[in-house]
Amino acid sequence: MHNTRHRSQTPASLSPRELAALIDVSAVQAFHTEADVRELAEIAVAEGFIAAHVLPNFVPLLRSLVPAGGLTLVGGPVGFPSGGHTTRTKVAEATELAANGAQELDMMINVGRLKSGDLDYVRSDIRAVVEAIAPVPLKVILELAHLTDDEIRTASAIVAESGAAFVKTGTGWTPSATTPEKLKLIIDTVDGAVEVKASGGIRSLESIAAMVRLGVTRFGINTKVAVDLVRQCAALPGGRLDITGTVG
Repeated sequence: MHNTRHRSQTPASLSPRELAALIDVSAVQAFHTEADVRELAEIAVAEGFIAAHVLPNFVPLLRSLVPAGGLTLVGGPVGFPSGGHTTRTKVAEATELAANGAQELDMMINVGRLKSGDLDYVRSDIRAVVEAIAPVPLKVILELAHLTDDEIRTASAIVAESGAAFVKTGTGWTPSATTPEKLKLIIDTVDGAVEVKASGGIRSLESIAAMVRLGVTRFGINTKVAVDLVRQCAALPGGRLDITGTVG
């Protein structure tokens, strides 16, 4: 169970490799093909991104393309993208993905149950998957675009005591709502009990630096954008991204 406090010292700066080690890249849209998965694996391994995620049916292929024991983990989604699957279905899917070599899983929370106030359902849904795949870490996706601030706080608190490893902001299938203000709601609520993954609409090194300062420890970023950001980081003075926000 991931019940230890995760908040750690914010780094003063990041090298390109250290930046890549904070970024998940993915090919999880409905239209992504086998060729996309192969390209994703090649890029993720070459750049040292911490994880590559694909839709469930492609996880065995991705696992065959990403060297075991390397810098890049293989991941996949559970109950994606709606979160409305039954708990039994989520458990079955997560268990199969872990058996197929996934090393971390991102599960969509049941938004409809959360918004209905059925919090016991939401808790048991998450815990069932956490327990089924342990010790494989689970990230729980909130999909901020659908939630009020109070619902974000409530969901974050549930994830913080669920045994999950991360709370994640969105799937990338909705308009992005990953703002510093929303992230602060999550980070203040979980208070270091779980890590925080920001995903959706992150396009600049400035955004990454600001979110790391807030306490974000993982990012989900479009693959081409992620590669470009690593290149931009390498081109900075000293080849490092300043996180402190100071000048000079």
